[in-house]
Parts: sequence; structure tokens; C-alpha cells
Amino acid sequence: MTDYTIRTTVARPYAETVEAVRARLGEAGFGVLTEIDLRATLKKKLDVDVVPQVILGACRPELAHRALGAEPSIAALLPCNVVVRAVDESTTVVEAFDPDAMMSFAAEGKNGDALRAVAADARERLTAALAALEGSK
Repeated sequence: MTDYTIRTTVARPYAETVEAVRARLGEAGFGVLTEIDLRATLKKKLDVDVVPQVILGACRPELAHRALGAEPSIAALLPCNVVVRAVDESTTVVEAFDPDAMMSFAAEGKNGDALRAVAADARERLTAALAALEGSK
């Protein structure tokens, strides 16, 4: 784990992992609002080859609403990005931007406590979703 992500590595092919991540995020109450296929984008824009990887923009509307109510500018940090990246044919890394790290940008001021509560809830849900990947097939 880096200082700014929650990370797990699973023994499962990339495409299967992407679908499992979507399912686990859904079980945690997140929807996927955006999807960026980095491999396809970099190939098209720069004609370079990279390993298969996708950024899923995950959002739990209740948490987003609470965060926006506390600090409207938090929208610049939404949605929660979850990256799924192939390591090899049978291993995939899944990383999510850690909501606690997000608080280093936004937890000051009168609404800091409300934002920290939202971040803690989001972190707990994302951590559980990633942990569920490790034990599922």
C-alpha cells in the first residue's frame, strides 16, 4: 500500500477481476459513474502499449451528498477512483484512492469533522470491497 491508496493483489485474470471489482463495489453501495480504459486511451493518443488497466470512478451517492453538504469544493475530489491493473496473465492489482489521504486536502475548517466522518465511512466500505476480492472466485 502506498501512502495514498488502499491496495490488494489477487490471483485472478484482469477481465475477471474488473467484473469482480464492479460487483464488490456494488455490494458496498458504490456505483461506477465513469470508466477510463488507460490501455486503449494511451494507445490511441500516444501509440504506446501498457498493461491492461482501467480507472473506475466509484460513487456512493449518500456519501457524496454528505461530503458536498459539508464542503461543496470536495466535488473536485470525487468520485473515488479505483484502478484495476494486470500484473500478468493470472495476477491483478486493485487500488483505490484512500479517502483518508483525501482528507489531507480537505479536512481543515469548520466542516472538517463532517468530512472526516464521510471519509471514514468511504474508506471502510472500499477496504471491505477490496478485502472481499481476495477471498472470492
